[in-house]
Order: sequence, then C-alpha cells, then structure tokens
Amino acid sequence: MALLDIQNVCHAFGGLVALDSVTFSVFPDQIKAVIGPNGAGKTTLFNVVSGILRSDTGDVLLEGSPITGLQPYEIGQRGISRTFQNLSLFAHMSVLENVMVGCHCRTRAGIISSALRLPRHRRDERQAREKSLEYLAAVGLADRRDWPVAELPFGQRRLVELARALATEAKLLLLDEPASGLNTKETDDLGQIICQIRDRGIAILLVEHDMSLVMDISDSIFVLNFGKPVAEGPPTEIRSDPEVISIYLGGDFDSVTD
Repeated sequence: MALLDIQNVCHAFGGLVALDSVTFSVFPDQIKAVIGPNGAGKTTLFNVVSGILRSDTGDVLLEGSPITGLQPYEIGQRGISRTFQNLSLFAHMSVLENVMVGCHCRTRAGIISSALRLPRHRRDERQAREKSLEYLAAVGLADRRDWPVAELPFGQRRLVELARALATEAKLLLLDEPASGLNTKETDDLGQIICQIRDRGIAILLVEHDMSLVMDISDSIFVLNFGKPVAEGPPTEIRSDPEVISIYLGGDFDSVTD
C-alpha cells in the first residue's frame, strides 16, 4: 500500500496552470525525487501536499485517507514533515533547542501544565531532550548540541533542520532542495544521511536540482515540466529518457550528472 497518493491533482494561479493532472505514489521506505526545470511546479506540489495550498481538483491521500483541505499543522500531526529551501531556524536558540521544537507537536502537556511546570510537562521535556539528542546523533551533530545555531556553518544548519524534521516523528519527509548551498563533500554526506533515514523506515519525497545526488540516492524519480508529468521511473530509466533529456536538460544528461 502506498504511503502517499497524489491523484489527478491540478492547481492554477489565475490563468497559469502550475499542476496539470499530477498522479504518482510514494511508498514506505522509498526515496522519491521530483525533478524538473524552474517553473515546473515542484514547489507548488510540495505546498499542496503540506497543506499550504489546496488543489483545485484531485486528491492527496496519506495511508489511504484524504488530507486535502487540512491545515498544515493537521497534516503534520498525521505524519508529514517538511524542510524548506530557505532555512527557517531560530538563530538565538541552541542546536538542541531548535530540534526540540520539532518534538513539541507530539507532547501531551496542556497550557496549564506547561505554565506551572507540572510533572507531565517536565516528563515531556525530558523525553523531547532525549529524542532530540538521538536525532542530532543521526545527522552527526550530537557534539554541537549546545552551540548557538547561528554559529554553525551553513551545511550543518541544514542538518539541524533535517534533525528537527525527524523530531516530529514523521512517516514522510518532504525535503525541498536540501543540498542547496552545500559543497561537494557536504552534499555527499547529506546523501548518506538521507539514505540512512530511509533505512529507518521513513519515506522521503525530495525536490533537488543536484542531479548527481538525485541519481545516487533516489529509488524512483518523477519528472515535471510546466506542471505536466513527463516521466516516472528508476534513475537508470530517467537518465536515458529522450523526453527528459530534451525538455528538462536540453542536452546530454551525463554531462549534468558527472
């Protein structure tokens, strides 16, 4: 059974069609990449899945249940978490505190318990700290837990955001250009971490312009062009697809992925 089903989703901004009958699935333990040139509709697709936008027609299903029309926080509670191309961290807080923010959507203590620091609140905070340290270890930043996040190099701040997304205990992560601004080594390290997350049983829906990373880690690739589906399949098929080469790349695919 698919974890996420996108069924004939369409969305337009006035007369501009951003998504045109988009249909595909993401399965558990899968890294699914969505690629395409600028203006292809990738960000619009992420916004529809995460509830920022509502599709004009079509449905989005999570584990067979519709999530179309739900608020972003409701979709988050059901198991979808997202990172953004532009970092959205709290610069004045520590690395650990930033990750703990992701845990708070799962805490049970109410406003009164939190305000008075009653036992349930203290228990939730202790558990959030323990889990956040686990997620920081998963991205290789446990030793930086007490650093102000603003003092980290850009690549490590990317990993903090990824750890915070993990802290929501999501079933599906939407990663929006996670390699943007990273150097080659940082990108290689990120690819290994994303694969490790997949191996933990968390599905990944990835938008990324770095084709080397996409080809190295993706189980399946979905190609968009001006909002329309172009191709779908494993990296070996997408790499040699003539329509992908001509429409998306405009030339030799290998020259881009080498």
